[in-house]
Amino acid sequence: MTQSWRDLLFAHWPIPAAAMRALVPPALELDTYDGEAWIGVVPFRMANVRPRLAPALPWLSHFPELNVRTYVLQRDRGVVKAGVYFFSLDAANPLAVAIARRTFRLPYYRARMHVYDDGRTVHYASHRTHVDAPGAALNTGYAPAGPIFQSAAGTLDHWLTERYALYTVDERGQPFIGEIQHAPWPLQPARAEFLANTMAGAAAIQLPGTPPLLHFARRLDVLVWPLRPLET
Repeated sequence: MTQSWRDLLFAHWPIPAAAMRALVPPALELDTYDGEAWIGVVPFRMANVRPRLAPALPWLSHFPELNVRTYVLQRDRGVVKAGVYFFSLDAANPLAVAIARRTFRLPYYRARMHVYDDGRTVHYASHRTHVDAPGAALNTGYAPAGPIFQSAAGTLDHWLTERYALYTVDERGQPFIGEIQHAPWPLQPARAEFLANTMAGAAAIQLPGTPPLLHFARRLDVLVWPLRPLET
């Protein structure tokens, strides 16, 4: 599939590794930076979502999405690959949610969402409406606060963002990988104000009282490959 991620905010908080380890499936290896795990709350807009070489459909290809994620490592085909594990993916398009839940085995949830860019700030509001799912909401305004840069290997900025795989498990605990291809992130420092944020709490994760580490990206075009079982 091709996708374009627009007006994206990375908001990250450090979490004790032991607390995160208890929440990540045993089949996946928790990844840490200087001994700490990290949780990311990531609001953005999806655009141009379509199979490769197929036209985009306006009623299916463009919608807001909101992810809650942490970071894992897995060996696949003899190579250790750093990737993302999702606790939740909220989206405003019910059909896209149904397709993604079935195709990618990911915890997608329906939500009522509104995104508005007034030219200075991206205003983003989400309220989960999925039946039999933990309640969760986000109300924030965010914007870039500095020039575009590419993160350097070995830095926390790079560790948090430059990941080219997603991992999930099926009902038996079998791990799967979905590989992702894109150019390096065009990151910018960011500012954000959180009027409401219960996204991590819905996944039983308590955020620390410290401010999050923030990054903004205006646009990134990506290719997403189908899920397949890990080959260790």
